[in-house]
Amino acid sequence: MSVRIQYAYLKQQTWLYRRNYPKELQAVLGQAYKQSLKTGDARIAKARAAEVNANYEEIIAKAKAGQKVEKPEPVKVQPAVFTPVVVVGKKTVAELARDYLNRRSGELQQGGFKSVRFSVGLFVSAFGAKPIGAIRREDALSFQRRVALLGPNVGKSGKTKGFGLDRLVDLSTGDRISARTQKRTVGQVGHFMDWAVYEGQLSENPFSMVRVEVKGKPRSYAALTDDEVRRLTAVEDGRIGAVLTTCLLTGMRAGEAVGLVREDLVWKDNLGWFAWIRPNEVRSLKTNAAERFIPLHSHLTPLLATMPKVGRLFPGLSVNMVTKRFGALRKEASVEREGVVFHSTRKWFVTQCERAGVPEHFTASIVGHQTARSENRMTYGIYSAGISDEQKRDIVEKVGLPCP
Repeated sequence: MSVRIQYAYLKQQTWLYRRNYPKELQAVLGQAYKQSLKTGDARIAKARAAEVNANYEEIIAKAKAGQKVEKPEPVKVQPAVFTPVVVVGKKTVAELARDYLNRRSGELQQGGFKSVRFSVGLFVSAFGAKPIGAIRREDALSFQRRVALLGPNVGKSGKTKGFGLDRLVDLSTGDRISARTQKRTVGQVGHFMDWAVYEGQLSENPFSMVRVEVKGKPRSYAALTDDEVRRLTAVEDGRIGAVLTTCLLTGMRAGEAVGLVREDLVWKDNLGWFAWIRPNEVRSLKTNAAERFIPLHSHLTPLLATMPKVGRLFPGLSVNMVTKRFGALRKEASVEREGVVFHSTRKWFVTQCERAGVPEHFTASIVGHQTARSENRMTYGIYSAGISDEQKRDIVEKVGLPCP
């Protein structure tokens, strides 16, 4: 039953008071007394209507007594402003995933975006048609279990491009993906769902209640032996040979090397060329400790002369291309030992520093690791300015490629 208030009515969710003046006074006061009660609550409006009614009676009394009466201001009701209503949970997973990936494509570098796109794509293949609000914890658990059944290589073949999660699971035989890869895949979908919550498309993230409990051993990369370095460099590979030599003699990560631009090279007088490892338009850095100056070994000086004078030093190369080509180079050089990957070049450099008697925290400052000099390393990092460029140059020159 609707609420009734004498001399008041509801308009656009606001109560208004209106009462006609006596006809004999309308020439002076106008036709009616109008006043907004400034509320949509009937209980409050009723109380305010009584106060306005008392004011109305006072105006009538003054007018009849011949006293001056101020004419009330006419009521102005602001038009209602309607904003689009977002119905939470109605958009499909596929629709939201498309928006999410479009945004992430401009925020992530190619390698990182490729990984996110693959993970979210697996989720869309299984649940893309469902409204985002219909995704429950059971769906998140189902996705996690199916991801755990994937083989380590099914997503890497061009023949399986575009295959969905269920199809890839059917093709998986033998070994399964590592615990680390499982956690990354499920975690990336979890980030997508967090974004959906942030955008107001979902009330809570069902993946927040799901954990990948499987445990696995951290992948351990082997350090190259001197003989393996000798065989790899003897090939003189035209595609990644220069990157390989650079990383062997500086301890750089593959991404740090292929991301170098000419402006990152700094000449320091009698100390020679240094590479300034810093974020640039090509790549970001793994950690804050990764930003550093590395002396370029004297063996690399002739190589610099053959590199572009502007822009990228290794144009057209990506980390993915380097690591894949290294796999082929290993076979060509007959380096088949398990655990040998391109990152093994970095381990070889650290090993050479260790064998030359270089203190661990000195080596850490060159390769971009947090120092572990002592239990009080945090205090040491605050008070020490680090080793000098002269010391860095001396360390790098102690590392040399093994003779053929």
